Amino acid sequence: MPKNFIKKYLPSPEKIKQQKLLNLFGTLLHDGNLWHLNRRSARGAFAVGLFWAWMPMPFQMVASAAVAIPLRVNLPLAVALVWISNPLTMPVMFYLSYLIGTVVLATPVEPFVFEASWQWLASSIHTIGKPFLTGCLLMGIAAGIAGYFAIDWLWIVSVRKAQRLKLFKRRAEK
Repeated sequence: MPKNFIKKYLPSPEKIKQQKLLNLFGTLLHDGNLWHLNRRSARGAFAVGLFWAWMPMPFQMVASAAVAIPLRVNLPLAVALVWISNPLTMPVMFYLSYLIGTVVLATPVEPFVFEASWQWLASSIHTIGKPFLTGCLLMGIAAGIAGYFAIDWLWIVSVRKAQRLKLFKRRAEK
């Protein structure tokens, strides 16, 4: 069942509560529904976490938590899923977002060489910024929707499989 698989890799509530950035949510983190893992909370957490994973911003975990808390979806899962975008995956994800943005906005692909500096960011935001941010938003929405329905489908399939297995065992015992 996806529940057991997901729980195996989720950080504990204590570990999440120890994150200094998440302390700004204070007593909101004590809501028990944020820590339960069921079909509703898992599919919502996938939607929230995958959306924020595509957003090109610092502190994605805080943004994901800020949305997960009022929606009352599984907080550890929503926060953990933003780590899909990490230093290894970001270049590919963000370049793909840029390309999608250029297609959607019908703008030409501008050649650029990335530099990790504020000067480069300030100068290139005028040329590649709009397609890049548009692509990130579209990819975030698409990933969130796909994650929502994919985990929902996987959850249903695994529950049905477990039910069939239980029925098969009962029939075998008779």
